[in-house]
Amino acid sequence: MILGGVKGVGKEILKSCLNKGYNVSFCGRNLDEGHKIIQSLQLENKLYFHKIDLNNIQEIENYYKQTIKKFGKIDALVLYAGIAPVSSIIETEEDIYDSVFNINLKAAFFLIKHVLKSMMKSKEGSIIFFGSPHMDYGHFDRASYALTKSALYTLSNHIAHHYAQYGIRSNYLVMGWTNTEGELELRAKEGISEEELKNEATNIIPMGRILNRLDPVPAVMYLISDESAMTTGSLLRITGGHYI
Repeated sequence: MILGGVKGVGKEILKSCLNKGYNVSFCGRNLDEGHKIIQSLQLENKLYFHKIDLNNIQEIENYYKQTIKKFGKIDALVLYAGIAPVSSIIETEEDIYDSVFNINLKAAFFLIKHVLKSMMKSKEGSIIFFGSPHMDYGHFDRASYALTKSALYTLSNHIAHHYAQYGIRSNYLVMGWTNTEGELELRAKEGISEEELKNEATNIIPMGRILNRLDPVPAVMYLISDESAMTTGSLLRITGGHYI
């Protein structure tokens, strides 16, 4: 089960899961976009898409219920979806703050609330949080985003400690600077091309390049698999050595 999965790294995780033979449920705001992905992959029996507004807690519960209805249980939950508006503390209005906390933290919290029921029943499960280097203190103009990513790390550790008795593990993956659609759109609005972005990253990231959408996928697949049966409460940085 993916919170997201229509774009970026989330979509690459979806495809990698299908290659492993897993069933996958994923969600997004655009119904046509979700159905196009299912049709292009030609695996309707192994995929479920749920149109969702992550500000709507009832729809989050419905997403869980429909996933259970389709596949019976949830073995792994990947919490990928999130937003990162450009806004410092002094620039942040209440609507921006509420939107970031609703989508990045509240939606994840309440989806986990329901998914834990399935995992506790089956006595196993893996929850994978997509974190950010911003969790430590964040860029000047990513204040509310930084707070949500820090809170998600606490939530991951909370689950790892308190739900291990049910065979549930929880880990936090720090994804560095990545050329996702969202990042490219944001930079385009700032007048920065993809090539200029890559050149900028070359001078900042110790490993010499920006992450691509496939770089975090192997780590996620490991954390989903039984090979990580005793891995919980971990923080894994996939950043190319880039720390804020």
